[in-house]
Amino acid sequence: MTGGEPPRVRCEADGGVLRVTIDRPGVLNAMDLRTHEELAAAWDAYEADDDLRVAVLTGAGRRAFSVGQDLRERARLDADADADAEANAGATAPSTFGSRGRPGWPRLTERFDLSKPVVARVDGYALGGGLELALACDVVIASDRSVFGLPEARLGLVPGAGGAFRLARQLPLKVAMGYLLTGRSMTAAEAFRMGLINEVAPADRLDECVAQWTSDIGRSAPLAVRAIKEAVMRSLDMPLEDAFTASFPWEQKRRYSADAVEGPRAFAEKREPVWTGR
Repeated sequence: MTGGEPPRVRCEADGGVLRVTIDRPGVLNAMDLRTHEELAAAWDAYEADDDLRVAVLTGAGRRAFSVGQDLRERARLDADADADAEANAGATAPSTFGSRGRPGWPRLTERFDLSKPVVARVDGYALGGGLELALACDVVIASDRSVFGLPEARLGLVPGAGGAFRLARQLPLKVAMGYLLTGRSMTAAEAFRMGLINEVAPADRLDECVAQWTSDIGRSAPLAVRAIKEAVMRSLDMPLEDAFTASFPWEQKRRYSADAVEGPRAFAEKREPVWTGR
């Protein structure tokens, strides 16, 4: 914290689940530079703690997951840069694709080596950088009142935190281009029908639904989860033949782990496995 202000991000760990909450409901969880710094610290801690199996990313309140970049701060930084370009050349550089060393780098949208799963819990608006955060998560669960969109083109901006790239990979190209070029939004039902999110739940059952997903992930062997995530994400652009022969570090750890023996043994003995992650 700085200047006596409360934190922008709250982190709560319970039973192997880390809940990361963007806590700026008064501005629909818009992300300023300090929010990005605090989120970076949360992801660092998550990756380093082997007792944490899965993270849930959400926004405070019932109106928004996040509406993305804090545009009031952006406008102020742009004005500062115009007034003193040289002195403010760091954090106030015009935004483009990637965070490029700005506060919070590498952000979740660029943490390509994050080995553990992140579940997005979306309730309300997930717009701009908010949708880009959700697109970077491994599983997305949304309430039926949620709305998704990348309105950057209408603001003279680009979806620079991966939205332009991930949406075109996660939707058919023409569908993605339609949303990117117009800034149109989609409902949770539409996003689910197109395969962009995993499940839609009534708002009053959203937490129950998210808990079921985290419980199911938590029952899986932690090294297997990491190996699968790594193999899937690193092989997306590989020819299939190359993927079969590629070397994946987390798979090497899983392959020679105690858990690789424990799983089949527990099955044969008709009991629940006891995972050690070693």
